[in-house]
Amino acid sequence: MKFVLASSSPYRRELLQKVVADFVCAAPQVDETAQVGESAQHLVERLAIAKAKALAGVYSSHLLIGSDQVAVIDGHIVGKPHTYDNAVAQLRAASGKAVTFLTGLALYDSENQRLQHCVEPFTVVFRALTDAEIHGYIALEQPLNCAGSFKSEGLGISLFERLHGDDPNSLIGLPLIRLLAMLREWGINPLTDATTKPSEAQ
Repeated sequence: MKFVLASSSPYRRELLQKVVADFVCAAPQVDETAQVGESAQHLVERLAIAKAKALAGVYSSHLLIGSDQVAVIDGHIVGKPHTYDNAVAQLRAASGKAVTFLTGLALYDSENQRLQHCVEPFTVVFRALTDAEIHGYIALEQPLNCAGSFKSEGLGISLFERLHGDDPNSLIGLPLIRLLAMLREWGINPLTDATTKPSEAQ
């Protein structure tokens, strides 16, 4: 089976490259608007499934991987800021608080119409941030397309006091531990299905 990452995110692409040798990326056309009264957990799960299935007509014999993420601060859903002012507001709201990130993950076998999906939580406890730190961080990393307005794989780690969760990759947008567990359930294991040539093995 061939893999398709249903995302245009360079961060998710870099993560998947760690565990899958060959795949293509394609951007799904999915309306990400939350439904009235929809919980954060249901939202990311629904969108992850929708993104994976949205490409099934084009990639009819593939394993499609969909993912979606939001942050939850004081019970409110927080997505990507898109603007500088929104990023400032998000980081001010997160300052000194525990923020839960929910990442929806879907694995869809378009040939056999099999589906696995889950929601992976991860909690970040932010330090009490000064306005100077907030403005300085946004200016340095420009996290305007990142849920919660930070990049944990970069300087965003300086914003945190501590982390709680099973898979830090989920903070970047793709929970690899859960993805690999899903693949093993379907008999796919990068450790045993590797195509490395003997001459290249060390």
